[in-house]
Amino acid sequence: MNQSVSHVKTTKASRYLQQLCKHFGHKVSVEFDAHQGSITLPFGTCALLAKEDALTLTASGVATEKLERVIGDHLERFAFREEIKIKWQPLKEAAQRIAVSNSEAS
Repeated sequence: MNQSVSHVKTTKASRYLQQLCKHFGHKVSVEFDAHQGSITLPFGTCALLAKEDALTLTASGVATEKLERVIGDHLERFAFREEIKIKWQPLKEAAQRIAVSNSEAS
């Protein structure tokens, strides 16, 4: 199974999380509250985590590129008033960057 992650800076993370889940909930299985959620599509699952200043998206499945595109395109449409940047990274690379960043800060 492939995994990738995107950290999207926004002060409206909870709003976008709920909007994405409600939108996809009309056709596929979703679970969510104001702070976390998951959207399960036939080719993978996207976990969402809302913080004060960012929305973290974690894509898992057999076709993560397709999942990234579908979720990312919808989020960009919902957030059209903001200039959000959605940049996906393989989960292993993201974890390595965090570890390096933490070790440099010490």
